[in-house]
Amino acid sequence: MQDIVKHFPNLTDNQLEQFRKLEELYKDWNAKINVISRKDIDELYTKHVLHSLGIAKVMEFQPGAKVLDVGTGGGFPGIPLAILYPETDFYLIDVIAKKIRVVNEVAQGLGLQNVKAEQMRAENVKEDFDFIVSRAVTNMPDFYKWVKDKIKKKSNHELKNGILYLKGGDLNEELQDFPKATLYNLSDFFEDEFFETKKVVHLPLKFKA
Repeated sequence: MQDIVKHFPNLTDNQLEQFRKLEELYKDWNAKINVISRKDIDELYTKHVLHSLGIAKVMEFQPGAKVLDVGTGGGFPGIPLAILYPETDFYLIDVIAKKIRVVNEVAQGLGLQNVKAEQMRAENVKEDFDFIVSRAVTNMPDFYKWVKDKIKKKSNHELKNGILYLKGGDLNEELQDFPKATLYNLSDFFEDEFFETKKVVHLPLKFKA
C-alpha cells in the first residue's frame, strides 16, 4: 500500500480508503473463489494493483472516456484503474463466470459506480471504446483480432485510441507485425524487481465503420 501512496501522491481520502479495502476484499473472496494464486495474494499491491496502475503512468484517462478490460480475471487492470479514474467508465469482461462474480462483489464492496462487469467474449462486445486494456491474456496478434473493430473514431487523449497492454519479456517477435506499437518500460516508473521486464504496449487502432 505504501507503494501506491508513493507513486500516486494525489489520491483523495476516498481513493486511499478504496485501495486499502482491496486487500481485505480480495483475501475474503479469494478464500471462497480462487482467482489469484495463493502466493500472489500476499503481494497483491505490487503484483496486481501497482502493475495495473502502470497503465496510468503512460496514459491519463479523461472524464467520460470508455475503457474495455478484456480477460479481466479477478479485476485487473480494470478495478485499480477505476479507483484512480472515477469519472471514466470501465467495462470488465471475462469468459469465466466465477471471476466476474468476484469482480462485481469487489466493485460493489468499494462502491465503484463506474464499473460494469459481465461474462462475455471480446468478439461479442458491440460497443466502441477509447481504449482497450488487458494484462497478457494472449499474444498480440490474437488480441488484435478480438478487438480491432471496437475503437471510437474521435481521439481525446494524449495517446491515440487503441490498445494498452501489460506484458513482460522480449516482445520483438510478437510485435513484428505491429510497427506502430510503442513500448514503455515499467522499470522506468517502479523500483521493485518484479517490474524489470514488465512493459505497457500502446498500439493505436483505426476506427472501423
